Amino acid sequence: MQNRPFAFGPIDLSTTLTTNLLNPGTTTGGTNCTAAPYDKLKIILFRLRAVNRSAGVVKVSLWIGATGANAAGTAFLWQTASIPAYSFLEWGGRKELTTTQFLVGGADTATAATLEGDGEIGVA
Repeated sequence: MQNRPFAFGPIDLSTTLTTNLLNPGTTTGGTNCTAAPYDKLKIILFRLRAVNRSAGVVKVSLWIGATGANAAGTAFLWQTASIPAYSFLEWGGRKELTTTQFLVGGADTATAATLEGDGEIGVA
């Protein structure tokens, strides 16, 4: 079986820069089909878009790492990057997330910006 298209968001970004935004799940249920190595999902991100819905400048930051953390060395994208009023930032690339990796982040202004993205989801 192949990976399937996957989309998420829009998600309101808060001022808590350690907010969990995205993390692949695990498979549960069934009989003899959810044990390792088929018990974990993976997400391959191809596009992320941060949209500023406000009349002011908003700064956004994203990390990939442990749940609820933005430790040194885990910065991923847009570290305090400014988004002009009613505009957006977009990233295109390829980044795989496993069940132990969380996309975390936020903005400097609560609920002024959203995050959305797409890619593929499959079994790790």
